[in-house]
Amino acid sequence: MFPLKDNLPNRDIPIVTILLIAANVIVYLFLQPKSGIDLGGGSLDEGRLLHYAAVPYEVTHPGQHCAVVGGGSHIACGKGVGDGGFATPVTLLTAMFSHAGLLHLGGNMLFLWIFGANVEDSMGKVRYLLFYVLGGLAAAAGQIAVAPDAIVPTLGASGAVAAVLGGYLLLYPRAKVVTVVFLVLFFTIIEVPAIVFLGIWFGQQLLFGALDLTDPAGSGGGVAYFAHVGGFAFGLLAITLFATRRSEYAPSRGLAA
Repeated sequence: MFPLKDNLPNRDIPIVTILLIAANVIVYLFLQPKSGIDLGGGSLDEGRLLHYAAVPYEVTHPGQHCAVVGGGSHIACGKGVGDGGFATPVTLLTAMFSHAGLLHLGGNMLFLWIFGANVEDSMGKVRYLLFYVLGGLAAAAGQIAVAPDAIVPTLGASGAVAAVLGGYLLLYPRAKVVTVVFLVLFFTIIEVPAIVFLGIWFGQQLLFGALDLTDPAGSGGGVAYFAHVGGFAFGLLAITLFATRRSEYAPSRGLAA
């Protein structure tokens, strides 16, 4: 299932959502360290990118840092390792705006554009930005909680976007999401209630995370499912504290916050 748009018009121009998307794109294209140039905008310099990513081990072991060593063959952690990078608390923020590739970036920004605008409408600009950042931090906490000693770097906006999805689900469960559904070699486009689309999405994160519990951070890299779970749970729990109104176009039987 792949979302294309929802059926709720925006009350105002979603300025913060647009700026967040722009910030993520600018960071990926121009600020993330890369080596070489290809059609994807340059291959990532994994050694230097580690300074931008959030590493659970660094959070749970204050004063110790991780770096790629051995000619890029593995990651080592300890005191005095990886000096010159951002302080660990700062990486929890820089990681939210860094991505592993164009598909990673594009997927996150598509979800943010579709679901973020109406959530922004529900709470205003400043509260929405705070909600987004706190959602990203909650997502990092979720991943760290299940893998406190993991040395695999995590990065991407998906945790903060997951918080937006959780908030949207509670605010607009009966909104319709225009969705591409792939059926083996064929596909169709249908309208799916938000509660169904986001419920399936969250169920997938729980399922894949549970299957990955023996190696929750994915020692070889991959998807940080528990970051998605943590962000989504934050959105569900916190949306009533942040949202002050819902779209006047929201289905009348939807839940208000």
